[in-house]
Amino acid sequence: MPNYYLGFDAGTQSVKVAVHDDQMRCIASSSHPTTLTYPHPGWVDMDVDEYLALTIQGMADCSAQIRAAGLDPANVRAIMGDGIICGIAGVDAQGRAITPYVNYLDSRTAEDEALINSWNLDIWGRETGNPAAKCMFPALFARWFMEHVPGFRERGAKFVHNAPYVLAHLAGLSADDMFVDWGAMSGWGLGYNVQEKRWSPEQLRLLGLPERMMPRIVRPWDIVGALTPEMAELTGFAAGTPICGGAGDTMQSMIGSGVMQPGSAVDVAGTCSMFCVSTSGIVPELSQPGNGLIFNSGTLPNTYFYWGYIRTGGLALRWFKDNVCDQAEDSGYFDELNRRAAGIAPGSDGVLFLPYLTGGTDDIQDATGCFLNLTMDSDQALLWHAVLEAIGYDYMEIAKLYASAGVDMSRLTITEGGSRSDIWNQMKADMLDARAVTLAEAGSAVRTDCLFAAYATGALSDIRGALEANLHVKNRFEPHADVHDFYETQYALREKLVKHDLAEAFRTLKSLA
Repeated sequence: MPNYYLGFDAGTQSVKVAVHDDQMRCIASSSHPTTLTYPHPGWVDMDVDEYLALTIQGMADCSAQIRAAGLDPANVRAIMGDGIICGIAGVDAQGRAITPYVNYLDSRTAEDEALINSWNLDIWGRETGNPAAKCMFPALFARWFMEHVPGFRERGAKFVHNAPYVLAHLAGLSADDMFVDWGAMSGWGLGYNVQEKRWSPEQLRLLGLPERMMPRIVRPWDIVGALTPEMAELTGFAAGTPICGGAGDTMQSMIGSGVMQPGSAVDVAGTCSMFCVSTSGIVPELSQPGNGLIFNSGTLPNTYFYWGYIRTGGLALRWFKDNVCDQAEDSGYFDELNRRAAGIAPGSDGVLFLPYLTGGTDDIQDATGCFLNLTMDSDQALLWHAVLEAIGYDYMEIAKLYASAGVDMSRLTITEGGSRSDIWNQMKADMLDARAVTLAEAGSAVRTDCLFAAYATGALSDIRGALEANLHVKNRFEPHADVHDFYETQYALREKLVKHDLAEAFRTLKSLA
């Protein structure tokens, strides 16, 4: 009797569901887009119940595909999912969402970020590896819910991430049984001890967050429940199928790309473009205020990593295709843009794009998204090329931080949707002076979920070995020294322009909003 495993990735732009066999071959898959709303400038709301509905729909799609192939969905042995690490909703005692789902794209807590950082406390860096609050941290969203969601102080029972919310509802769990795995826990940014894998009573006291509202911490492969008869009817899979604790999307992409040892680097080229490097623990040189890096625990025991991010990296690409090119319904238009931009020289004829569509970063908080240096010759392909370079310039800044701490950046694995763009992959190799590789399966998080589902059932005894066996390089991109030197010059000019020359202009532009 064959063994199958079901995984899902509850991402920002879509929910992907897939079923893999015991050789990790995909036998069914489905993907459905999510909805993002923008109720106020800097706010980005989502609905955690939409994540549940889309996962159920994706599972139903997969069970139908399996039956159509003459196979049996009842052979799925376990369910595992991953989701966004910097995003939460609040639920009531029955486990129902009573707040919006707010994630890293949102900047409504900017004032609270400034307040917390004005306290100048060292406990944050000492216990979490993150020396300062960031408005994208769930710890700050939780404070916002407590203060601004009517009735939440009275009716709120737990804070929960999107993938655990889905997994808990598939298993019919109430708020008392809500959970988070130790990797996604570290996505909170503040409020926990990263190496001891527990909530920090002192940090929670400082943040004004009741410890009773924090979900219990589990290992990613822990079995937390089983598929209920109701959910079995909706999805087409067998009631009683074990459900795992789940994981963070970034963590799964990291280890699914072979990043399991200190010193490995990966570009998670998703909605929030993330540039990560694995370490054996907190590196004091990188856990410094002002560096803009975030420190997290990995899915596997004793694994850790830093990451820098461009909050609207991949989302900027979608914005350009959907809003500027008016091609929201054509997912293949990315390929057309890449084809047309292939002949454009480095530097985009002097055109710069600033990708700060949902606000700036630590040292340029007033920054906004904009194109600069346009001429009558600037066309859609040129602007697209400038959008791709914009993410690369921000990556260069992060890479310089890693290099200053002695991290070897000579090899980079590129994953997720952005890895399908060869022009962007070569651009990153040149800008970072790194040998870049992509993998045969660009979106590796769901497959990694399926491997952990197999591990949870005991079908795999060596999870590290299984992860390594499933790594297959697709393409390699070698850096060109002359192009890298050009980008180094451009980077210096851009840094002066963005962080010095435009500072007053950004403040003026902000006042116009």
